[in-house]
Amino acid sequence: MQVYAATPIIQNGVTIGGIDVSGMNDMEAAEAVNNKVNSDISSEIIIHCVEGKIATLPVKDINLKWKNTGVATEAMSYGNKGNFVKRYKERKDIARNGLNLPLKYGFDRDKLSEFVDNNCMIYNEEAIEATITRTEEGFTITPGTTGVIIDKQEAMDFITNYIENEWNGDNAEINLPCITDEPEAGEEELSQVTDILGSFETSYKTSGSNRSANVANGCRLVNGTLLRPGEEFSMYDHIKPFSEENGYKMAGSYMNGMVVDSLGGGICQVSTTLYNAVLRAELEVTERNNHSMIVNYVPASADAAISESAGKDFRFVNNTEYPIYIEGYTTDDKKIVFNIYGKETRPDNRVVEYKSEVLETTPALTENIIPSASYPVGYISIQSAHTGYKARLLKIVTVDGIEESREVVNSSSYKMVPRTAVVGIATTDPNAAAQISEAIATGSIDYCAGVAGAWAAAAAALNAPATNVNP
Repeated sequence: MQVYAATPIIQNGVTIGGIDVSGMNDMEAAEAVNNKVNSDISSEIIIHCVEGKIATLPVKDINLKWKNTGVATEAMSYGNKGNFVKRYKERKDIARNGLNLPLKYGFDRDKLSEFVDNNCMIYNEEAIEATITRTEEGFTITPGTTGVIIDKQEAMDFITNYIENEWNGDNAEINLPCITDEPEAGEEELSQVTDILGSFETSYKTSGSNRSANVANGCRLVNGTLLRPGEEFSMYDHIKPFSEENGYKMAGSYMNGMVVDSLGGGICQVSTTLYNAVLRAELEVTERNNHSMIVNYVPASADAAISESAGKDFRFVNNTEYPIYIEGYTTDDKKIVFNIYGKETRPDNRVVEYKSEVLETTPALTENIIPSASYPVGYISIQSAHTGYKARLLKIVTVDGIEESREVVNSSSYKMVPRTAVVGIATTDPNAAAQISEAIATGSIDYCAGVAGAWAAAAAALNAPATNVNP
């Protein structure tokens, strides 16, 4: 007589994620677990976020799935594999204690990330910083408030751990961990801002309306800046972008040894004035660049250029133990003033002075004439000469009138640029072309100006384009 081995079944007392699979084969157990997972997909997890705000997570939205699909085969193995002693011992243990194998859920982490962004992070209440404002009456401090926020990564890890290790598949509620967000600066800290640490002013009274507007606009954008201890200030970050929408107008600025119109022309006088106030406050300058050519509103080596195209910025760090406040304003007589307020800790008998020292001078002895077919005969634009300099700035410290130290703050090189004229040569008149060519050949800007002026005057008298005038 032939004896057939009985088909193995799962031992009594074995469960998968709480589902009793006793007496089932592995396929039947897998079907039972799969039915459970399909049922769980309709469940929702209510997530308590910040200050009573809740977000409801339908688990179907994160593509819930059964992760450990081999658990049914594992359940079958207990008490059915190995030698007699092993099988006997496992069956006794299961009969006495039961055996619950975990049901592990998986999901799409990108979907969960999107859910947290759109439904949880929106409830973050960040701290509101205390503010300080300078008025004619003095400083006004507005208290800050503490906030409560959710950390994105911590929230993701918390929900993931709950679904993978704690959730039983039913509707549930969980509380996300929150972080108290404290203001960086409090009223007590800001109340230390009482003293002027450094002050400087420059004049822009010779500037036209557009350049004057740019100086005032740049000053406005910097005014009211608060820097806590250790924080770095970037001039460029405060005044960008150079656009009409940000309040800038076309005005003259240096570019490749020439004065050209650009949006924001004149902004370097703002950074230069602030630079000198920063020096007098003895804050740590981390980036400063000189202009390509000398400027006339501060001594050599006392300037600080800003250039978006050349990547020039002016940066400094609040290296004091207290906050500093930057006050900037312009006056009716066209002066720009910067005051740096903080807590004065330097002794009264200590005096700091800065001295510009010219090391080398390169005079502009030649003239440069640039013929341009972009302009008609009669046009001439003359740029003044710029002497070249090598200079340095010295910091001199005296105590009770006695010099204690003398150090080089920076060194600067400024280009020599000869007196330059752009002369128009576009014309259909051979006589005009010949005369302007002869004038250019002399190498004299003044002679070129005389010839160009004569053609321009003749053209104006005849009310005709300068290129068609035959004087």
